[in-house]
Amino acid sequence: MTKAEVCGLIQEIGIIPAIRVSSAEDAHFAAATIAAGGIPIVEITTTVPEAVKLIAHLVGYHPKIVVGAGTVLNVEMASKCVDAGASFLTSPGLNRKIVEFAAQKQIAVLPGALTPTEVIEAWEEGSDFVKVFPCAQIGGDKYIKALKAALPQVLLVAAGGVTQHTAEGFIIAGATAMGVGTELIPADAIEHRESDRIQELAQRFLGFVKDARQRLTPAKQRAKATKTDFLKLDKHAVGDSRESSN
Repeated sequence: MTKAEVCGLIQEIGIIPAIRVSSAEDAHFAAATIAAGGIPIVEITTTVPEAVKLIAHLVGYHPKIVVGAGTVLNVEMASKCVDAGASFLTSPGLNRKIVEFAAQKQIAVLPGALTPTEVIEAWEEGSDFVKVFPCAQIGGDKYIKALKAALPQVLLVAAGGVTQHTAEGFIIAGATAMGVGTELIPADAIEHRESDRIQELAQRFLGFVKDARQRLTPAKQRAKATKTDFLKLDKHAVGDSRESSN
């Protein structure tokens, strides 16, 4: 997929499952199960044993899954992940060299940021999305709403503490997507190979995104309907100035 297609899919699905497990076998099971549940996107964190090999394996055997690399901390690791076939790169913080590298390679990049200053810097560097991390610990959806109000042009990904109870609120607050970990992929469900449970959770999170976006639609329509007609304003201003001069 092209970079534009990857970014489009992330926006469409609204969920980026983060896989953090102790073995490549567990990660493979989690990725395949999540995709079967309707989310063809997975983020393999570089903390997973043999993460680079796993990325290459998933890309080769599951071509319909968009595989990204998470917790990418330097350009060297970013390069290895891209060579393995990663379609996007994420990190817990902003590393400008990684953003520049991703731009050169035409790979989607989602650096982490926390403060408004960091969010602005990440966006101005050319990031495709900005991952607000850790989100839940600093105000959750209220913090996302405040950031989005000040920076409406920035595509925010809420990450860190997203749960079934908070997911819908993050989307309503303005998050384009959410990074979800164990709430979507429980450790015990992986251990016991409970594919039905994980797929049910995937469907549940997809439902949260859908419901939240449907609730947002009327507000967006009202915003479009109330756009200012500056041509009319200019005409009124001219008319008012003529009357006052008379």
